[in-house]
Amino acid sequence: MESNKTSPTNEIKKTLALYLSRWKLISIFVILALSIAYTYLRYSTNKYQASATIKIKDEKQSQKLPSIEEMGKVGLFADGTNKIKDEIAVMTSRTIIANIVKNLELNVRYFEQGKIKEQELYENPPIKLNFFVSDSIIHKVDTTLYIKIKSQSEFLVFKDDGKSIIDRDDSEGKSFSFGKRINTGFGDMVIVPNIGKYAPKTGSNLKVSIKPVTSIVNSYQSAIMTSTDDGSSIVKLTLQDNIPSKAVDILNQIIREYNNDVIVDKEDVIKVTSDFINNRLELVFKELEEVDFTAEQLQKRNNLTALGSQADIYLQSEKQNEFDINNTANTIQLIDYLQQEIKEKNKSSDLLPSNLGIADSNVNQVTKNHNDLVAQRDKLLKNSTEKNPAVINLTNEINALKDNLEGALVTMKRSSEITLNSLNREDARIRGQLYSAPTKQRQLRDIERQQNIKESLYLYLLEKREESAISLGMFSPNAKVIDSAYSNYRPVAPNRMITYLAAFMIGLMIPVGFIYTRDMLDSKIHDKDDLMQVLNIPYIGDIPMTSKKTKLINKVDYSPKAEAFRILRSNIDFLLSDHKAHTKKVFVTSTRAQEGKSHTSTNLASSISFSEKTVLLIEMDIRVPTIMQALKEKPSAKVGLSDYLADKNLTPDDIVTQLKDNVFLDVIAAGTIPPNPSELLMSKRVEELFNYFEDKYDYIIVDASAVGLVSDTLLISKFADMFIYVVSADNIDKRHLVAVAKPLFDDGRLPKMKMLLNGTNFDKKGYGYGYGYGFEPTKNKKWYNFVQIVFF
Repeated sequence: MESNKTSPTNEIKKTLALYLSRWKLISIFVILALSIAYTYLRYSTNKYQASATIKIKDEKQSQKLPSIEEMGKVGLFADGTNKIKDEIAVMTSRTIIANIVKNLELNVRYFEQGKIKEQELYENPPIKLNFFVSDSIIHKVDTTLYIKIKSQSEFLVFKDDGKSIIDRDDSEGKSFSFGKRINTGFGDMVIVPNIGKYAPKTGSNLKVSIKPVTSIVNSYQSAIMTSTDDGSSIVKLTLQDNIPSKAVDILNQIIREYNNDVIVDKEDVIKVTSDFINNRLELVFKELEEVDFTAEQLQKRNNLTALGSQADIYLQSEKQNEFDINNTANTIQLIDYLQQEIKEKNKSSDLLPSNLGIADSNVNQVTKNHNDLVAQRDKLLKNSTEKNPAVINLTNEINALKDNLEGALVTMKRSSEITLNSLNREDARIRGQLYSAPTKQRQLRDIERQQNIKESLYLYLLEKREESAISLGMFSPNAKVIDSAYSNYRPVAPNRMITYLAAFMIGLMIPVGFIYTRDMLDSKIHDKDDLMQVLNIPYIGDIPMTSKKTKLINKVDYSPKAEAFRILRSNIDFLLSDHKAHTKKVFVTSTRAQEGKSHTSTNLASSISFSEKTVLLIEMDIRVPTIMQALKEKPSAKVGLSDYLADKNLTPDDIVTQLKDNVFLDVIAAGTIPPNPSELLMSKRVEELFNYFEDKYDYIIVDASAVGLVSDTLLISKFADMFIYVVSADNIDKRHLVAVAKPLFDDGRLPKMKMLLNGTNFDKKGYGYGYGYGFEPTKNKKWYNFVQIVFF
């Protein structure tokens, strides 16, 4: 026999009714969750967001006067966003953020304490701490000061022992005056008050938190968020803080610090070149003075004022040759200077002078690449160590470029020396033609030639020094500000809508989850649907749960229980309408004790008797008799059923008790509890008893024993016209019921077995149906009764 299936629609209605029946519990949890959310939002610290947008300019664009050649070259970010990410890493580095914390004094925070929460005072705090020790010490201090303002000139300072200032007594504090020097463990300090509307208020409680700069840097380094699109040089900076103006100040300061850092890096190369040129100018100036002095002495000794006209024919050739000799000697001198510079500063971190005028594009390019790598390596060392793989790679590249530069200089110097020797031989040939020129004049010519060389080099170095001085101020900030830091001053966290929605969902899910889990784990029988799902046995009705005080129904009774028994009575009449005998015998049993079979038997017999039909109620559960106690009657007969079965001298009339208030209902009590109830029920006197009362009563209601415990009922089942199998709602397990009732029905051991559900509570699980006509006519219904009728 298969169990009945519940339709999906009914299952949905049943589930919905289950939750609606617990609307009070769900409402309590939802209200509680929303209250907690309101309290959380009321006393939580709001977070505000500030944003700034900048554009990282190309390295060539950062100069105020770029050349046409530079403008035509490929930009810095032509190969993607890797270099943008490098710049972002520099922008959010610990060095820059540490400078921001120090400049804005973010390591010292002021709070005004309330009874529940405290509020930070960022702009115009009521007091200001001035320290006598160096900033390097203050930047490592970790302490908290609790200050209570007593008057406009005095205040109390409390120790930091973990308690709030609200919980302290004034006697625990130490009194000081504003402006008085205070000794502390980290050095002396002075507390000065603000003035005007920002002056400290008498009685206010202040907290001053001093944290190490490193801890503040850690918090802001993780809080600053950056975003950029692929291939774009535009970077958006965002920061969330409990004070919007502070977040704005921090972002603006980040941009300033980053630009300063970039400009300093760019100007380092120019400063190194300027220093190199200045050093060479001093040496060339001394050499030029020596040559001038030698020429002056030679002219004085030899009275030379002008050259002879006899060598004019060779002057033009000699002038061009001297010009070539000067250029070649100048190039050799510059190469010597640059080689000496490399040898004197043989470190990977040193920058080399660039654009000295050496007419070799390879040397100039190698010098520029060397300086770029040095600058990039120094930038990485600000946030790393020399053991960083990237730093090691850059160091190797720098050393390789320096080796290449030294090799190129050696090759170029050799070529220049060969050219110079050739020019000198040509000069000697030309001077040999000047056979008529005096030796003294030739000596003067040599000195003048040296003068020209030194003067030309000196003027060239002066020009380069001026160019370096001009270039030193040519760099503009690397970050172009598109949008300065701004905030809409609306809290972004906690999100009120999300918080309330989450609280509502949690408040809803907890009771719903509890109800769902409890319903899933529930294996008890609660209603007709539960019973029909596990047993395909005819269903005859249900009896609602009522107060324990009203166990018996009355003749004039409008209660749901009385109406249920009237319906049960009608169903029995209909099912036994084709019964041929005059007396209809109805047996009542259950799976186990305490399921309400005696209660059902008693009230069923009473309900039938109220219709003025004669009823005999037999208590055949002789093991645990309860009927007479339920009827609140004492048996008129001194003996009962067990006595009749054991004593053959007794007649059936001897054990019948007639009720005083109901002439249509007679009762046979269980009698003396026997030691052998099963053997007594197997006696032939049981059959004689039923035969005797045949046609004397309209109904015989038998309160039988529980079939799941003893076999007594099975011994007398053959005398029944119908069996009412009572199932206690919310009491018996489905598996136990199936194990006992199903075999009895399948084997036909209980004639015309019908299921009766006792103690149903429709409001408990929300099944919105019941006995709509079972209420007293003059009694008004509650609103929730109408709600149940409307829904189902």
